[in-house]
Amino acid sequence: MASQSNTAQVWHEVEARREDYFALSDRVWGMPELNYAEHRSAAEHRQMLEQEGFRVTENVAGIPTAVMGEAGEDGPVIAILGEYDALPGLSQEAGLAEHRPLEAGGSGHGCGHNILGSASLLSATAVKNWLAANGLKGRVRYYGCPAEEGGSAKGFMVRDGAFDDVDVAICWHPAHFSGVNQAYSLACMEVDFAFTGRSSHAAAAPHLGRSALDAVELMNVGVNYMREHMPSHARIHYAIQDAGGIAPNVVQGKARVRYLIRAHTMTEVLGLLERVKKIAQGAALMSETQVEERVLSADAELVGNRPLEEVMEANFQRLGPPRFDPADHDFARQIQATLSPEDISAAYKRAGIPPMKDEALAERLMPLDRPLSEGIGSTDVGSVSWKVPTVQARGATHAVGTPGHSWQIVAQGKAGAAHKGLEHVAKVMAGTAADLFKDPALVEKAKAEHAARTADSPSVFPIPKGVQPPFDMAGGH
Repeated sequence: MASQSNTAQVWHEVEARREDYFALSDRVWGMPELNYAEHRSAAEHRQMLEQEGFRVTENVAGIPTAVMGEAGEDGPVIAILGEYDALPGLSQEAGLAEHRPLEAGGSGHGCGHNILGSASLLSATAVKNWLAANGLKGRVRYYGCPAEEGGSAKGFMVRDGAFDDVDVAICWHPAHFSGVNQAYSLACMEVDFAFTGRSSHAAAAPHLGRSALDAVELMNVGVNYMREHMPSHARIHYAIQDAGGIAPNVVQGKARVRYLIRAHTMTEVLGLLERVKKIAQGAALMSETQVEERVLSADAELVGNRPLEEVMEANFQRLGPPRFDPADHDFARQIQATLSPEDISAAYKRAGIPPMKDEALAERLMPLDRPLSEGIGSTDVGSVSWKVPTVQARGATHAVGTPGHSWQIVAQGKAGAAHKGLEHVAKVMAGTAADLFKDPALVEKAKAEHAARTADSPSVFPIPKGVQPPFDMAGGH
C-alpha cells in the first residue's frame, strides 16, 4: 500500500492542475454531443493529452471519437477511463433551478459525462507527473471513450484489442454519494426490428396494403405479454424509431422499433432476445410483412474485484468525504425543490444507505460493504471488466435525489459542487493507481481474483462478430 507521503504527492499533482480540468469539463458541457458524434469533445481531450505530454493514439478501434494517451515506460499498465457523450432532449441553462432549455429539443450532459472525462484525465495527468517525479516504472493510460449512453463503445474497443495489454482499469461516475461503486449492473443488448410491408391507399385499396406499423404494434403487444413470463430482474424497453410516416390515409410500408433487453447476465439476455425474435417473426406472419433485425450495441454485466475495491476504499478513507461550501448547498436545495419526495427516497435506496434529514449534498462516504443497490442500469464498463480487473468509484457531484438523465443534472454540470466532486474523485483514482504502481503484488492479487471469477463464469462476449459501431445511433442505457 502506498505511504501517506506518496498519496499526498499524487493528490498535490491533482490540486496543481485542477483549474484547467474544471475549464475542460465546462467546455465539454457547452458542446453536448451524442453517441459517436463527440468530435469537438474528443478534440478537447486530445488537445489536453498533447499539452500534458502524453503519447496520443487517435481513432482507437476505428472509432473517430475514441482517443488514448499513454505516459511512462515499462512496468504495469493502468488504464483510467473517461467519457464525454451527452443525451438527447436535455438541453438546459446552467446554474438555474427551473427547466429552461438553451435549445429546443437540444442535447445535454444529463449523466455528467462532461465531468466524468475531465476528472479521469486529471487523474491520469497527476499519476503521470507522480511517476516521473519518483522515477517509477509503469505506464498510465487515459482512454477517452465515446458513446457510453447506449453505443457500447468500450465493448467495441475491447473486441478490437484496445485493452489486451492493460493490467488494471480504473473509472468512476458522477453520483449523489461518494464511495466505491458496487460491481453490480445489468447486461443488455439493443436491437432494431425493421418491418417491410406494402403501401397502398388506406381508403380506396386497403386490401392491397400490408402495414409495417401494424407489425410493430403487434410485436409490442406480444412482448408486453411476455413480461409476465420472464425473470423479475429482467427489463425490456422499446421505442418506435420510424412509424412509417404521418399520413393516416397511407398504409405504412415501412416501420422500425428499437428494443433494449436487460438481465443479470449476458446469457440471460441472449435467451430473452431469442424469445423477442420469435414474437417479431409472429408479428410479421400475422401482418404479412417481412422483418429484419440489427444488433446495435451490447454491454456485459460488471465483474467485481475485491482487492481493487479495498485499495480504492482505503483511498476514500484517507481522503475523507467531499466538502462543499454554503453556496453549493443552497443551489442543491433549490434543485431539490424541483424534485418529488420519491426522487429523494430513491437515491438512498439505490445507494443502499440510510437517509439523512435535510441532506442537500452528501458530505459522507458510502461504506464498502452495504446492501445491494435497488434499481440498477447498464454500462459498457462491464465489457472492460470481463477483460481486465476493473474498479469504479462514485463521486458526489449533484444534489441528493437528482434523477439521472434529467435536466436537473445538466443544470448542475458547471456548478461549484460539480467541480469539487471532480477534484475529489480524481484524487481517489490517482491514489488508487499510485498504490498499485508502488506495490505490484496488489496488481497480481487483483489479476488472480479476476482469473478466478471469470474462470467459473465464462463471459458470452456481448457484441456479435461483424457488428460495427452504430455511428447512426443516439440513445441511452
